Amino acid sequence: MYKAPVTMDFLLAEAEEENLYLQLITQVNKDFNLANEAIDFPMSTSPQELKVQLHEKVYRLIQYRFAEYLNLLYIIDVPEQQIKSLDGSDIAALSEQVAFLILKREWQKVWFRNKL
Repeated sequence: MYKAPVTMDFLLAEAEEENLYLQLITQVNKDFNLANEAIDFPMSTSPQELKVQLHEKVYRLIQYRFAEYLNLLYIIDVPEQQIKSLDGSDIAALSEQVAFLILKREWQKVWFRNKL
C-alpha cells in the first residue's frame, strides 16, 4: 500500500531502496520538459544533488517566472490545496516545500506505475 513520505530525505531513501530512483529522475525530467522548463538531471545525479538543484529551480521559477511555475505545478498535478496551505512569506522556505510536493507527486506516479 502506498504511504506518502513525510520528508524529502525519506522519499529519496525509499526510492533508492526500491530501486526506483532512476525512474524518479526520468519522471521529473519528463514532466519538467512537458512544462517547457528545460531541466535534465543526469542519471548519475545523487539524491542530495537532486534535492538541491530542484529547490534552486523552483526558487528561480517563483522569483522570476511565476506563470511558468504555475504551469509546471499544473503539468505535474501537484494538489492545489497543498500549495495553498503553504506559507509564502519566505520564498526560500516556500520553494523548498514546493520542491518536496513536486517530488512527492512524481514519486507517487513512479510508485503506482511499478507497484500496481
